[in-house]
Parts: sequence; structure tokens; C-alpha cells
Amino acid sequence: MDGQKVALVTGASRGLGAALAEGLGRRGWHVVAVARTSGALEELDDRIRSGGGTATLAPMDVTRPDAMIQMTQALHGRWGGIDLWAHCAIYAAPLSPAAQTDPKDMGRAIDTNIAATHGLIQLVDPLLRARQGQAVFFDDPHAGEKFYAAYGATKAAQIALAQSWQAETGRIGPAVVIDRPAPMPTATRARFHPGEDRGSLTPCSVEAARVLSTLLG
Repeated sequence: MDGQKVALVTGASRGLGAALAEGLGRRGWHVVAVARTSGALEELDDRIRSGGGTATLAPMDVTRPDAMIQMTQALHGRWGGIDLWAHCAIYAAPLSPAAQTDPKDMGRAIDTNIAATHGLIQLVDPLLRARQGQAVFFDDPHAGEKFYAAYGATKAAQIALAQSWQAETGRIGPAVVIDRPAPMPTATRARFHPGEDRGSLTPCSVEAARVLSTLLG
């Protein structure tokens, strides 16, 4: 794999993360795919390989700091750095009034959307610097909307972390990109908008192609 571009995709098992992983594989990149669900990762690996790409599967939970340390150390040991990090891991808490939000859902949203993102920024930053790479985050603004207390607040905090990192690294790298995808027929959106006409939404593969064209040309 000497000279091959390496991409880390967190939250790669489905939706936009899976579509980005497949698109990167078709472009000849080696994809390190991180998600909790082994079965979905194995299906992703099959699709990447059928498209001529290669992947390393990492069935890990991004909220476990020990696992993320192990994973990033392995990346450093094998490749010395990475060229792209696409962060698609998210916990979409069920919609509910703010006063009735389940504390467990709020805690999981904080752990996944804020704490894990912060920890990964710290761990991935040197890997990206080593190859003058770039990171991409995906905004989905719902802060302050009714029933979105857990998801809206923690997603906004995640993007605020990315914006701070972006401002701090603008001149020295790594490049940090914050993208706002079009509505897609993802499982997360289906939870928030049951009964929606999914045929009117933009396929994840189309959005992934747009994102990769923007990032990579």
C-alpha cells in the first residue's frame, strides 16, 4: 500500500459514512472503516472490494477512549498518518420535549456527539498533520428547535468543536471542512421524519460523490 491514500471514516456502517467509504474505495483509497456493527462493516467491505477498493474494518465504539487510542496508534504504526478523516458517527436521541428528555439519551448524545468528537480530534490531529491531510464534519442544524433538545444541542456543540479546530489550524493545517449535506434517506432522518416521502430526498451516494468532489477534486 505504499503511496496509497488512507482515509479514516468514523460512523462508516451506513448512511453517508458508508457511501463515503465506498466512494473513496472506488477512487483507489484505502478505507479504515469504524463502526460498532460488525455485520454492517462486513457488508460494506464486500461492496468496497467489489468496486476494486480495499478496506480495514475496525468494529469499535467511538465513545470508548481506550479503543480509539488503540485504533489511532495502529494507524500511526502502519501508515504513519492519514490523508482524510470523515466523521459521520452520531447518536440521534429520540425526539422529545426538553423537560421530558430521558437522561440516558442525553448522556449518550453527550458521550457520542461531544466527548467522542473531542477525543478523536486530539488523537487524529497528529495523524493528519503527518500527511497534510484534512478532516470533514457534517452539520445538521436543529439547535433550539422544539423536541430536538438532545440531538440539536449536542450536534451544535460537535460543530462548534470543529469550528474552533478549523479556526486554529487554518494556516498550519490540518484543513478542517464543515459540510452541510442535503436531506438524505438515512435511518436517522427516518426516526425524525416518519412517513416522509423518501423518494424526494437526495441519495447518500449522490451526496458522497459531491463531498468527495469538493474535498478531492
